[in-house]
Amino acid sequence: MVAALTAQQTQSVREFDLLVIGGGPGGYVAAIRAAQHGLSVGLVEKERPGGVCLNWGCIPTKAMLRSAEVLQTVRDAAVYGVQADNVGFDYAAVRRRMADVVTGLTDGVAGLLKANGVTVIEGHARFTGPTTVEICDLAPGPVDGPRYAAQAAEVVDAATARDVIIATGSTPIPLPIPGADLLGVITSDGAFGLTAVPERIVIVGGSAVGAEWASLFAAFGAAVTVVEMRDTLVPAEDSDIGAALGRSFTQRGITVLTGSTVSSIARADALRVTVAGPKPAEIDADVVLFGVGRKPNTADLGLAVAGVAVDERGFVGVDDQLRTNVDHVYAIGDVTGKALLAHVASHQGLTVADVVAGHDKRIDYDVVPAATFTHPEIASVGLTEAEAKAAGHDPVTAKFPFAALGRARTFGDTEGFVKIVAGREHGEVLGAHIIGPSASDLITEAALAITLEATLDELADTIHAHPTLGEIGMEAALAALGLPVHITPPKR
Repeated sequence: MVAALTAQQTQSVREFDLLVIGGGPGGYVAAIRAAQHGLSVGLVEKERPGGVCLNWGCIPTKAMLRSAEVLQTVRDAAVYGVQADNVGFDYAAVRRRMADVVTGLTDGVAGLLKANGVTVIEGHARFTGPTTVEICDLAPGPVDGPRYAAQAAEVVDAATARDVIIATGSTPIPLPIPGADLLGVITSDGAFGLTAVPERIVIVGGSAVGAEWASLFAAFGAAVTVVEMRDTLVPAEDSDIGAALGRSFTQRGITVLTGSTVSSIARADALRVTVAGPKPAEIDADVVLFGVGRKPNTADLGLAVAGVAVDERGFVGVDDQLRTNVDHVYAIGDVTGKALLAHVASHQGLTVADVVAGHDKRIDYDVVPAATFTHPEIASVGLTEAEAKAAGHDPVTAKFPFAALGRARTFGDTEGFVKIVAGREHGEVLGAHIIGPSASDLITEAALAITLEATLDELADTIHAHPTLGEIGMEAALAALGLPVHITPPKR
């Protein structure tokens, strides 16, 4: 460390018990928890706190999706006996609201870090040893991302710590398709730079990111085509969920091309997208958005200098206590490649902070809920039916439709269902899969049920408030037991 710095810089080396590199939903949570344990904590961040989730992912997209949801509700107001004529939208105002929400939350995180005594250092950290870093200033990048130049510039600070956590996240990458570098071809980051809704957009990838952008732009009136190489949309979900979303999208006027790939993109009067698959096509678009593919942010971190091992894709390997192959160096969040979800990063952050503070904590990835904020919403936890069979279970499954739920009827949103997967012999809940209103909120009961090894009987015997959407978990359990009350019983 000393050899790598000038004498003047050596005098100002900051010393901490813990240094966190990256202030996303994993990094800032780890920093706060460690500070609560009484550790002196430094956090290096080159952008606003909150990482991709608060600045370029979870929060801004959900703010815009909420605007789209309100627009659709007002358009359908007559169904509720409410007169609302000449309904329109102001996309600039949608973006301003999104920015306000983001600023409020990132400022809130900055305030929490300060209140907990975490020292925030602005810049890009680069290892100069296993637990020592130099901190560099960065040149701004283009407005529509990435926000900073890839390479760090002048060294302006330095820090050392007993323990270091790598929490640098991930970045979207374009697919290796001819024409991917053309103007108008963007990633999800670039979508935030669009100042107007494109008239025609092709979204490559029908997983969570691509499906959310498809839902958003379609609500605002764009002609949307989604190209997904797997047989259903959101292919990580239970196949029944993906099929249901495909039908819903089609009914909303979104063109869905599953089992298909984009072979090339060219520019004439517009972007010409060539699609190969069961329905080969050439589609003209104003914008092409890549909704799949991310790479870990490990470039220019000096990981080789620290001796930290990465796999062929650049992800950092960790054990169940988030330790890397180097003593006192940990990694959390997307950079580990475990599950690229903000809530997983946060849970890893809490776990590793406890470990660093001397507690014997370990992380378990068996129960990880996931949510996709399309309309209709999707959420899931545990095993799909196919996964349960592959794992050697003899699963019993059942579906309960929102259309049979009183609250969904009064709410005016009856699309979708809950599918529950359980063991046949003991009735233990193995998985739950939801498509419909408030799916992201409803999934928590199922996650808790799996964590506590609850059974169908226990779910069915738990009194649920009425009329609520939450009753659907109880109703699905009753259906799986062959004792449904509010849907037609199965043939005996």
